[in-house]
Amino acid sequence: MGPRTQDDEKDGRRAPTAGHAPPPPPAPRAAGAAATGAGTGAGTGDVRTGEQRTGTGTGSGTGAGAGSGAGGADERVVAVRRAGALGRRWHAGRLAGGAVLLAVALTGGAIALGAGREPASVPVAADASGAVDPGILGGGNLDAGVTALQAHLRSQPKDSASWAALGLAYVEQARTKGDPSRYPQAEQALRRSLSLTPDSDQALAGRAALAAARHDFPHALSFADAALRRNPYNERALSSRIDALVELGRYAEASEAAKTADTRKPSVPVFTRYAYVHELRGDVRTARRVLEQALATATSPGDTAYVAAQLGQLAFSSGDHRSALAFYARALAADDGYLPALEGRARAQAASGDRAAAIKGMELVVARCPLPGPLVLLGELYEARGGAGDRARARRQYALVDAWTALARANGVDADLDTALAAADHGDKAAALRAAQAEWARRHTVHTADALAWALHVNGRDAEALPYARRATATGYRNAAFLYHRGVIERATGHRAAGRASLTAALELNPGFSPLGAARARTALEGAE
Repeated sequence: MGPRTQDDEKDGRRAPTAGHAPPPPPAPRAAGAAATGAGTGAGTGDVRTGEQRTGTGTGSGTGAGAGSGAGGADERVVAVRRAGALGRRWHAGRLAGGAVLLAVALTGGAIALGAGREPASVPVAADASGAVDPGILGGGNLDAGVTALQAHLRSQPKDSASWAALGLAYVEQARTKGDPSRYPQAEQALRRSLSLTPDSDQALAGRAALAAARHDFPHALSFADAALRRNPYNERALSSRIDALVELGRYAEASEAAKTADTRKPSVPVFTRYAYVHELRGDVRTARRVLEQALATATSPGDTAYVAAQLGQLAFSSGDHRSALAFYARALAADDGYLPALEGRARAQAASGDRAAAIKGMELVVARCPLPGPLVLLGELYEARGGAGDRARARRQYALVDAWTALARANGVDADLDTALAAADHGDKAAALRAAQAEWARRHTVHTADALAWALHVNGRDAEALPYARRATATGYRNAAFLYHRGVIERATGHRAAGRASLTAALELNPGFSPLGAARARTALEGAE
C-alpha cells in the first residue's frame, strides 16, 4: 500500500451482533460530487448507519424530497417499539401496512406520510454501523445539505450532478437514520441524474452505493465498474468495488482492488478498506498499522472519530479491552455523539465487567438508531443482567429486529444475514435457517458461512453445519464468535478435542466477545473437559 499502509475491519466496520460475527463492511465512504448552484459541495461519506438528531420528512418539489420533521429521538423510539409490537402480529398480506408503521416510527411520520417540512440545521451523528463523511454536502450537515440541493433542483431541474449528489445524500440519510424507506428516493434521484447524463460517473457510483446499501452486491460491483470505466479515480466507486468483492467472498480480488484504490486515490475510506482485507486474512498487524497511520493523518473530527472507532473495534476483537476503551474515548472526544464509538464502548465496558455503564450506553444508542445489531446487543445485556423484568425487556428488543427487517425488505434491502444472525439465538430458528440458506445462495463469505453453520446447528443439523463452520475460519480471520460456534459444532459432531481447542481459542482471543456468548463458551468448555 505504498508508504501509507493501514487497515480496517469490523464489519466494515459495523459492530458485531452480540454472540455473532460482525456484518460485512459498510458501503463506500467518500465520493465527491459537483457543487451545486446553492454553493453546497456534493461529496458523500461512508455510512454504516447512524442517526441524525432530528426527525425526517419530505420537502422538495422535485419529486425526491427528504428533510427532517419534528419529533425527537424519544418520540421516535416509542413509535418504533409500538411498531415492533405490531410487527410480531403481522401477516404476509399486511406487510406493506406494517412497513409504513415502522417507517412512521423511524422518521416521525414525515417520509411515509409525505409531510413537507424542511430539515432543521443539526449536526449529523453516525450510528453503530458506520460513519458519515464530515464533508458531505459541504459542511457535515447532511439534512441542511439535502435541503439546499432540493431548493437548487427546484430552479435547476436539469442539473444532473446535483441529482447525483441528492441521490447519494439520500443513501447516507437512509444509513444514518437506520431508515430504509430513503432508498427508493435515492434510486429516483440517481435515475434522474442518469437520464440527464447517461455517462455520469458520480451517478453510477451512487447506484453502486445504493446497491451495496441494499446488500445487492452483484449490482454494486457492476455499477462501480461502470463508473470506473468513465473515471478511474472516482473514490466512491473505488471503495464500492472493494466492498462488493468482499461481500461476495472474492477476497483475492478485493485485495487487488484495495491496492489499486490505494494507488489511485489514497484516502481514509481507501485505507480502512485496505486494512479490512488484511484483517480478513488474519494480518491484524498490517491492519492496525494502516489504521494508525490513517488516524495520524485525519484532519477532521469526523475522520478522527471514524478511524479511532475502527481501531477500537480491532482492539476489542483482539481482546484488548483497555486499548479499545482508549480508542473509543478518542473517537468520542472528536464527536461525542458518534454512535459506532458509543456502541463499541458499551461492548468494551461489558467485556470489562461494567455492565451498568454498558446498558446505559446501549439504551442511548438504541434510542437514537434501533438497528438489528444494537437491538440484539441491548437485549443480551438485559439477559446477562438477569434482573426483574429484564427477560421481558430483552424480548422487546429482539421483537424490534423483526419490525426493522420487514421495513428493510419492503424497501428493497436484502436483510437475510441480519435475520439469520438474530433469529438463530433469539427468534424463529426455522426462519433463521431459511434466511441463512438464502444468503449463502447469493454470496460465500466468512460471515455467511458462520451464519449458515450456526443456523444449521440450532436446528439440530450439526453434521451439515461443520463444513461451514470450518470454512468461516479458513481465511485466518480472527473472530471469537466464529471460533465459539465452530467449537460447539465440533463437540456436537464428536470432534471433542477439536471442539475444546476452538472454544479455548475463542476465549483466549477475546474473553468478552459477547454478553451471552462468552459465558456460554465457558460453560461449553467446562463440559468438554
